[in-house]
Amino acid sequence: MVLWFCCRHPKTPWFVKALAVCVVAYALSPIDLIPDFIPVLGYLDDLVLLPLGILLVVRLMPKEALRECRVQADEWEKLQAPRPISRIAAGLIVMIWLMALLCSWWLLAHYFAHESLLQ
Repeated sequence: MVLWFCCRHPKTPWFVKALAVCVVAYALSPIDLIPDFIPVLGYLDDLVLLPLGILLVVRLMPKEALRECRVQADEWEKLQAPRPISRIAAGLIVMIWLMALLCSWWLLAHYFAHESLLQ
């Protein structure tokens, strides 16, 4: 939630906002870039990518703004309000998967077409 408030804080530099938006959108997205059912790799994004993204945003964030965002996040938690869901991030991740599938199909189709020409 701290990063959510960092995205909206006026003292946050634009590049930190952009990074924070990406990290928050991915964290709140109901769809993972690497699905959890894939053994080992499925949890890799949750164990490595998200913590690294959070750490990078926290380190790049101005200290005073980060402090204010932490206070806002504490107040949010005390209210026990539901966490937001990013449907835009879900759509982007679905599009990334579709592009990866299309690229894979295209590469395989060209590979097998090239192999059949050689024989």
